[in-house]
Amino acid sequence: MMVSGRYASLSGLQAYGKRLQNNANNIANMNTSGFKRGRVLLSEEKPQGVGTHVEKVEMSGPQTMEETGQGKRMVLQSNVDLTEELPEMMLNQQALLANIRSLQAVDEMEKNVLDLKA
Repeated sequence: MMVSGRYASLSGLQAYGKRLQNNANNIANMNTSGFKRGRVLLSEEKPQGVGTHVEKVEMSGPQTMEETGQGKRMVLQSNVDLTEELPEMMLNQQALLANIRSLQAVDEMEKNVLDLKA
C-alpha cells in the first residue's frame, strides 16, 4: 500500500512535537524534588509513520540534605541533566523542521500536478 508523503510528514511532526514537549517538561521540572525525567520512544507505525510512547527514566537523581518543617532530611533531587536535555532538544527541533520541509515539498508537488492538469 502506497502511503502519501503528507501522512509520513504529519506523523513525524506529531512525534517530534511530542519529544519537544517532553524536553520542555523535563527542563521545567528539573528543580522539583524527586521528579523523574520522561523519555519519548519512537516506534514504527504501519503502514508508514511514527508512533510514540512516553516512559519515566527510573534512574534516581542525587540526594541532598535540606531543611524541612521536620528538621534536616535527605531529599531526592530530579534526575534531569541539562547537558542531555538541550542537545536532545536541538536534534528534535531539527527533525521537526525537516518534517515541515518535507510537507512543504509534498504541497508544492501536488500544486504542480494540479497546474499541469489545468
